[in-house]
Amino acid sequence: MIRVLVADDQELVRAGFCALLEATDGIDVVAAAVDGAHAVEQAVRHEPDVVLMDIRMPRLDGISATRQVLALPRPPRVLILTTFDTDDNVFDALEAGAVGFLVKDTPPAQLIEAVRAAMRGGAVISPGTTRRLVDRIVEARADRGVRRSQAVLDVLTGREREVLQMIARGLSNREIAGQLVISELTAKTHVSRVLGKLDLSSRVQAAVLAYETGMVRPGEVHRSP
Repeated sequence: MIRVLVADDQELVRAGFCALLEATDGIDVVAAAVDGAHAVEQAVRHEPDVVLMDIRMPRLDGISATRQVLALPRPPRVLILTTFDTDDNVFDALEAGAVGFLVKDTPPAQLIEAVRAAMRGGAVISPGTTRRLVDRIVEARADRGVRRSQAVLDVLTGREREVLQMIARGLSNREIAGQLVISELTAKTHVSRVLGKLDLSSRVQAAVLAYETGMVRPGEVHRSP
C-alpha cells in the first residue's frame, strides 16, 4: 500500500486529489495539508511514502516544504503539482529534491501512475516541460565548464544510442516508437535499458548526459530527429 499525503491550499483541489487516490487500489491517503507548514507537520506525524505538494501555498511554499520533508529521518518522495508550468518552478522543484513535476490538469490515470512511479523511485515530468528544462540545465552546466567523455556511452548498443538521442530531444515513448517503427512497449523497454545501463533515474538526466558528451549539440533538444 502506498501511503500518500496531499498538500494543497485550495479545498476543492485537495478534496479532488484525495477522492481520486482513495478510490485507487493500492493507494491510501493518510493525511491532507492546507499549506506548506502543515504539510511538514503531517509528514512528521504520518511518515507518508509519497507527498503530492502544491508549489504556491501560504505560510510556507511547496519548494521550501519539499526541502524540509526531505530532511526528515524517513523522507518521502515528493511529487510537485501546480498550475504554473514554468521553467523556474520545474528547476527549483527538482533542485529541492522532488522526483516529479506535473501540472494540475494532468489526466487522472497519469496522476495515479505518477504516484506509483514516484514510489518506485522514478522521476516524473510532464513531457512538454522536458525540453525547456534540459535547455536550462545544460546551459547552466556549460557555463561551469561541465563536460563528460563519450566513453560513458560505450555500454549502449547502436539502437540504444538512437533512443538516447531521441530522449534528449524530448520525444515521448510513443514518438520514439513512431520514429523507429517499433511498438510503444518496445520503445519503453529501450528507454528503461538506456537509463539502467547509464545508472540514471530520469529522462532529464539522460538528456543532460547526451548534451554533455556531445551526442546532442546545443539547440538540438528542441528539434525532432
